[in-house]
Amino acid sequence: MFLLQIDSPALTSDTAQAAAAQVAQPAQELHFIDLLIKGGWVMVPLALLAFIGLVIFIERYLTIRKASRDESNLMQQIRSHILAGKLDSAIAVCRNNNTPLSRMLQKGLLRIGRPIKDIEGAIENIGKLEVSKLEKNVGILGIVAGIAPMLGFVGTIVGVISIFHQVSLKGVIEISTVSGGLYTKMITSATGLIIGIVAYVGYHILNMMIEKIILKMETDAIEFIDLLEEPGR
Repeated sequence: MFLLQIDSPALTSDTAQAAAAQVAQPAQELHFIDLLIKGGWVMVPLALLAFIGLVIFIERYLTIRKASRDESNLMQQIRSHILAGKLDSAIAVCRNNNTPLSRMLQKGLLRIGRPIKDIEGAIENIGKLEVSKLEKNVGILGIVAGIAPMLGFVGTIVGVISIFHQVSLKGVIEISTVSGGLYTKMITSATGLIIGIVAYVGYHILNMMIEKIILKMETDAIEFIDLLEEPGR
């Protein structure tokens, strides 16, 4: 009896220390990659949309930025060559620039000698063609911005359906089953929203850059036509 009374407090102390050690164990870390993997099969098309959107934005941004480089001296050079009667030199300046604006003005220079309406029509047609080249694939970026959030929401809905199907099979609602499955399925919605927001912002950035180029082209086209209509021309 005496031995039991001595050993019992020691046993109780060991048990308490073991329990405290279990409580003191750090929570399992949740890595970003593991979190994405838990999103399920919907993460595959979302990753594809993200890749397509990124490639289109980078390619279009570099192309549009190249087309929008400063050409403040272009019209001045063309004006001086035309007033000096050096039409070939003006055409050569446009060819050397090789931008949407220079190609548009080159088309007008090649039509000099014809009625002004014909020159305006040629400039307008080449301008529309150049703008359509700049807008190539930009619409796909807008589609990505619209599809990604909806696809992510679909993934969450499918996951919720799967959770409640498991609950119906077990016949018991377990908090661990519901919460553990739900937070992983919400990953698809969050990922879809992030991809959609980024694609939406990129889509409007490209459109603003294109609109700036269009305004410059229209302004210089009007200046070019006015130059041809000056007295003495």
